[in-house]
Amino acid sequence: MATIVDQHGNPIQSQILHEPQTAKLMQLHTEYANHPSRGLTPVRLAGILQQAEQGNLIAQAELFADMEEKDGHLYAEMDKRKRAILTVDWEIRPPRNANAKEKAQTEYLTEVIQDFPSFDQLLLDAFDAIGHAYSCIELDWTLSGREWLVGSAVHRPPTWFTVNRFDQNDLRLRDNTPNGAELIPFGWIVHKHRARTGILSRSGLHRILAWPFLFKNYAIRDLAELLEIYGMPIRLGKYPPGTSDTEKATLLRAVTQLGHSAAGIIPESMAIEFEAAAQGNHDPFQAMITWAEQTMSKIILGGTLSSQADGKSSTNALGKVHDDARREILASDSKQLAPTLTRDLLYPLLVLNGHQVEDMRRMPHFHFDVREIEDFKMLADALPNLVNMDMPVPISWVQRKLSIPSAQNNEPILKSVKSASPALNAMSVNRLAALKANNQNPIDQLEQTTNQRNDAVWSQVIEHISTMVESANSLEELQNTLLAAYGTLPLEDLRTVMAEGLMLAELAGMADVKAGK
Repeated sequence: MATIVDQHGNPIQSQILHEPQTAKLMQLHTEYANHPSRGLTPVRLAGILQQAEQGNLIAQAELFADMEEKDGHLYAEMDKRKRAILTVDWEIRPPRNANAKEKAQTEYLTEVIQDFPSFDQLLLDAFDAIGHAYSCIELDWTLSGREWLVGSAVHRPPTWFTVNRFDQNDLRLRDNTPNGAELIPFGWIVHKHRARTGILSRSGLHRILAWPFLFKNYAIRDLAELLEIYGMPIRLGKYPPGTSDTEKATLLRAVTQLGHSAAGIIPESMAIEFEAAAQGNHDPFQAMITWAEQTMSKIILGGTLSSQADGKSSTNALGKVHDDARREILASDSKQLAPTLTRDLLYPLLVLNGHQVEDMRRMPHFHFDVREIEDFKMLADALPNLVNMDMPVPISWVQRKLSIPSAQNNEPILKSVKSASPALNAMSVNRLAALKANNQNPIDQLEQTTNQRNDAVWSQVIEHISTMVESANSLEELQNTLLAAYGTLPLEDLRTVMAEGLMLAELAGMADVKAGK
């Protein structure tokens, strides 16, 4: 085990396979969130973001978690972006010009990942990095027979991590040391997602979403206050001079209860007057909420029409543009995730199970197929014309465009069904015309004509079979001979007769329709 090296060429120790790194850091398992979104203000938000830039990621990570919990629109849009990866086919590809060993490694890894429990959940957990800028999944290895496999993959909260004071892109596990502990190799899948350019603490998408989240919450709070008093009249309680504090409290309680109970009692010497009802308009608050949500949709998905339609600008053409933007984002996300899975999952599975990897560049690698399938009909119409113009169109290019894999190991393939030749069609038309000219019913003559031609064709087939029967020494031999000779029987003429009969039937039906029958 001492000869095994990690992705960076450093030797690893066997004990890392028997115990997760966080098993001894009980202080992390007993932490509770502080929920900094409570009472959030612009000044406080700016302070939280600045702390993260200085290496303290805790408050920022807690705020980002609060944002997804409290804002349903933000959660829904982020969930769409994450779950889009589940709609994409994936495969493990060998390196270019792979040798037999590399192809065998590719087949082994494909089999292991296909049997991986909850692999879809692992992909979703990894995409938590889109908002937070990083996502750390701890691997718990288990020995199955003589094979090391991942027993479980547990997503760890972003608050458990910090950055190296001397390298702000070096993610570390929070422990009792000032600079944090290095993440042990083969113990983690660490996905760092660059949603925007910048150091690790500033590259998460939630940093941009924090501001519309804040302003939307202001608008919702103000709208809730408006709805609480909307339509209620202003109630003024009047009391004479010399009223005691107890009587004043009684009057205030009565004025308050009138808003909901519409009933109350006060001393006779006091009075309550009703002024005009409270007026207001929800439009300004709704405008702020709409702006915030549309901004979130643009940030997360690149547009708004895939999230909500306003009935004005939601055209089909514009919706197609927005959907194209989503596909581009999905392609970018998947291309960032694939190298992470290759480095932190595929490589450990290979080397821990005795497969030698001399060069990381020759590793089988993860690939997500995010290509859009081309229009089959458009290509089917265009390709014959291009081929007839002697344009050299590679079959591999067509298969790639249509996402059709090459046939492997003599597997069955689709074959074209040959239609009747132009000469046959012309002959059928001529025969139908001759029948019409002789005042003969085409339908009546069709069966007779076909039977006559069939007799001649079938006689050849029967003669061929009779020869095999006469030369066979046993029923078993005859059976084997018939099966072997099936493909060479003279059936081409029979196919021609059948095609001609079908064509005559179709033409006769068309003639009847034209005649108004």
